[in-house]
Amino acid sequence: MTDAQQFHVNEVSPSYWKVTFSNGPINLIDVDTIEQLAALVDRIEQAPDLTVVVFQSANPDFFMAHFDFLADGARVAAMKPGPTGLHPYSDNLIRLSKVPAVTISAIKGRARGAGSEFTLATDIRFAGPQAILGQFEVGVGAVPGGNPTGRLGRLVGRGRAMEILLGADDFPAELAAEYGYVNRVLPEGELDDFVDAFARRIAGFDKVAVAETKALIDASTPIPDEEFGSALSVYFRTAGRPENEPRVRRLFELGLQKPDGIELDLGKQVAASN
Repeated sequence: MTDAQQFHVNEVSPSYWKVTFSNGPINLIDVDTIEQLAALVDRIEQAPDLTVVVFQSANPDFFMAHFDFLADGARVAAMKPGPTGLHPYSDNLIRLSKVPAVTISAIKGRARGAGSEFTLATDIRFAGPQAILGQFEVGVGAVPGGNPTGRLGRLVGRGRAMEILLGADDFPAELAAEYGYVNRVLPEGELDDFVDAFARRIAGFDKVAVAETKALIDASTPIPDEEFGSALSVYFRTAGRPENEPRVRRLFELGLQKPDGIELDLGKQVAASN
């Protein structure tokens, strides 16, 4: 694992943590992210008084951009399974969704692909007015690997999940809220204070009552772990196929994974690369 920490934890109190993500100019998710998130989930699970965790970004333009297209595929494939028995990418998303603390994403900027999948693994998603979410994988010839097929289908309904996943387009904050992709959008400049006040409210409640209420909600809308294993297997099978190399190459020529390139308008550019 690299010495560069991507998840910076501020223990506001024993019951309330703020975690800030930072990784390069556009907050890509890479192999180190997977390893460090696993360690962070361990830490959250083992904190006896922790009731609420807020995830935010150090970059106002990118919450988590997406998975790094240039990541070492061999290293990804060789990663040892996590406690669920699944690949650690899937394992992280499952375990994060099930921690006894309430998890909140405070989304500024862009959360696409794996970044969107991370937010979907948290319990509550609040967004700023400039936030953008999306699952663009179909647009580059791949199937999403973090089971947004299962999460979005249950969250927003089958038709809207089809629109989000198969359209592979960007969803601005207001439309994402209308669909139920995020809980609500806060006016410019109000997201941080709102989320902090909401988190402090929950942090002041009894942890057992919070954790067991969350567990009952989860039991009423179960998502089998096997769905995550299947989704990642299909992603590995479909991503990086030779017939889609021209699409991806064109996106890199236009500035993919650069802060001043097409990342600002990726949904539109993915369609233009067809």
